[in-house]
Amino acid sequence: MPVTAYQDLETRFRRLYALREAAGVLHWDSSTVMPKGGAEARGEQLAALGVICHEALTAPEIGDLLDAAEEESANGAALDPWQAANLREMRREWRHSTALEADLVEALSKAAQRCEMIWREARPASDFAAVLPALEEVVSLVRRKADAKAAAFGVAPYDALLDEYEPGLSGARVAEIFDDLAGFLPGFLGQVLERQQAAPRGPEGPFPAAVQETLARRLMAAAGFDFDHGRLDRSLHPFCGGVPDDVRITTRYDEDDFLTALMGVLHETGHALYERGLPADWRLQPVGQARGMAVHESQSLIVEMQACRGREFIGFLAPLAAEAFGGAGEAWDAETLHRLVARVEPGFIRVDADEVTYPAHVILRTRLEQALVAGDLEPRDLPGAWNEGMAELLGLTPPDDRLGCLQDIHWYDGAIGYFPTYTLGAMTAAQLFAAARDAAPEIPAGLAEGDFAPLMAWLRDKVHAKGSLHSADEVLTEATGKPLDPAVF
Repeated sequence: MPVTAYQDLETRFRRLYALREAAGVLHWDSSTVMPKGGAEARGEQLAALGVICHEALTAPEIGDLLDAAEEESANGAALDPWQAANLREMRREWRHSTALEADLVEALSKAAQRCEMIWREARPASDFAAVLPALEEVVSLVRRKADAKAAAFGVAPYDALLDEYEPGLSGARVAEIFDDLAGFLPGFLGQVLERQQAAPRGPEGPFPAAVQETLARRLMAAAGFDFDHGRLDRSLHPFCGGVPDDVRITTRYDEDDFLTALMGVLHETGHALYERGLPADWRLQPVGQARGMAVHESQSLIVEMQACRGREFIGFLAPLAAEAFGGAGEAWDAETLHRLVARVEPGFIRVDADEVTYPAHVILRTRLEQALVAGDLEPRDLPGAWNEGMAELLGLTPPDDRLGCLQDIHWYDGAIGYFPTYTLGAMTAAQLFAAARDAAPEIPAGLAEGDFAPLMAWLRDKVHAKGSLHSADEVLTEATGKPLDPAVF
């Protein structure tokens, strides 16, 4: 039987995704264990892999094969729903890739790798000037990428970048949601702070990093993390990377505060469980990938914010933490720990922010990256614009750039157009968790025993196993009965 155009495409994409997975592990290595002197060589390696992947996807025959496969399908060739969705996602990836020249892909990869390595030194030193020239190069190349995709897709440049991370999302939709939030949050924050009781006297450190890691691993296992298919390591900025069969989580520890790292690990565990739950039969195909970064972020936040900061889970955590650190007394009881993890308090650092103030951090970054892409803001003016935005949205002015525009890795490694998905993910998480609790009333009791199985079973069925079979709104509608509804959040 002759190979169809669709079958040929599946073979080609399987090779392409294997190369991307190799690049993913190299990225993890560069952020965790690679010596500083290896940065230049690693930049060359990643750029070479990026160009090879780009050339494989933009080869002239790919467009012909896509046309032929779509014609075969239209003429009655039997594609099941997964294959049809896979073909759709192949076309989408091809459109994104063919909008860019290979030299731009290579230049941006090298510039981002170089900028990230400088950022690692600049952030703890609060030295924005040191990283500025590299950031200017990254932003210039991202603007070129955005303009090229905008011309190819017939959309605004920022919309073209958004579509990389969240298919179909537009700046207009983001503005509609965020403008409403920006109007609501300040008044609501005031009400919360007025009602909130004084901060409880929590546990006092030091909390040795090695003990924190042991406790974190125990909670990861309770959530369902499989250490035969993943790792926990340390990095400057927490993240989840690797590949579905080898998921790499990183965190950073503060020996004066064990809860920050612990919640960060649980957040990244949510990402990892999503990756592990993606459909194994489609592991190296577009349809088998995560359905955009808003859904991905929802899976980390449903674990961290919805499940692990709830009273039920904190009741399970409190005695484990007291045992691990040798603590006793009221500072270690479940009510005290719950008040600590649920406390609302404006702060400088996004990844440490509570649910009420977190959207303000994301709104600020979204506005700034939109201005960077449009050319309305130059990188040299970023610190001042950042501080003005923080004062407007949260009433705070960072004392230095380490607590300001240097805190996040994203822009320095070229990920511009990504930030809106964080708050969209928080909204998605709230909507999914409400539906999960209605559908499976045993979930809270399970969390009180450290048993995530009821929650994870529901998420695997409704979200993880779907991959990119449907759009994000279709996934939400099927799982909760309606598309994204910010009012639930």
